[in-house]
Amino acid sequence: MYFWEEMYKGTPPWDIGRPQPVFVKLFRDGEIKRGRILDVGCGTGENAMFLAENGCSVAGVDIAHRAIELARKKAADRHFNVDFSVCDVLTLGSCFREDEFDTVIDSGLFHALTDEERPVYVRQVYRVLKDGGQYFMMCFSDKQPGEWGPRRVSKEEIIQAFSPMFKISYVKDATFESLIHEGGAKAYLVSATKRKK
Repeated sequence: MYFWEEMYKGTPPWDIGRPQPVFVKLFRDGEIKRGRILDVGCGTGENAMFLAENGCSVAGVDIAHRAIELARKKAADRHFNVDFSVCDVLTLGSCFREDEFDTVIDSGLFHALTDEERPVYVRQVYRVLKDGGQYFMMCFSDKQPGEWGPRRVSKEEIIQAFSPMFKISYVKDATFESLIHEGGAKAYLVSATKRKK
């Protein structure tokens, strides 16, 4: 947790001051539908506020208190109604009801989890999603060169993590915009549907 608090003393590379274009496109293309949406690892709230501006009922959670403070201030300044709160994604069930959300979005959180945390996270997302609910995730891909920055994730790792509880519609190449990667970083975009209990 200390690392994330420290990152928000300045502007972290992923905080681009606008929603990630990939998520804007998902909404405009009709893949992300209006409804009750949870943004996990929401940071300072740009994706959540974009969805709220477009008629969605949105909650955003992050483990970093500083990020949530900034998100709440932004939302107040822009007159957006988003429920921002501090919550550990590994205990989402302590923050939200079972089957509460139609959609969960994850922009850059999954790649920060350890091997041990991944199955816990998947179970928590599964718990708060309605049956047939949608999960959209973007993470750094193993096609991104270099060592610096987030851990790279392979398609196989994504499929292994989610396929028991989710039907994966696609894992496709995408671009993760950041303040330090000219032209963006190589990422995977995932669309998955919660399997019925």
